[in-house]
Amino acid sequence: MKIALLVLLGLMLGALGGAALGVGAGLAWVEIFKTSGFEGYSGMLVFFTFMPLGAMIGGLGGALLFGVIAIRDSEIAVNREPAGRPDR
Repeated sequence: MKIALLVLLGLMLGALGGAALGVGAGLAWVEIFKTSGFEGYSGMLVFFTFMPLGAMIGGLGGALLFGVIAIRDSEIAVNREPAGRPDR
C-alpha cells in the first residue's frame, strides 16, 4: 500500500513539475524560434503542446522515481543492530 501511495504522489508531483517545466520550455521555444503570435498561435503552442508533454513526461518520471525509492526502502531491513561496541 505504501508503494502505491508513493507512486501516486510521485505521479502528481511529477505532473505538476513537468507542466511547469513544459511551460518554461514552450516560452523559451517561442522566444528562440520567433514563433508567430498571430491570433494566439504561440500561446496555443505552449499550452496545448509543451505543457501536456511536460506533464506526461514529468508524471511518468516522478511515478517511476518514487516507485523505485519505495521498493528499495521496503527491501531494507527495518530492525537494525544499534551502532556501538561489538561484544567480545
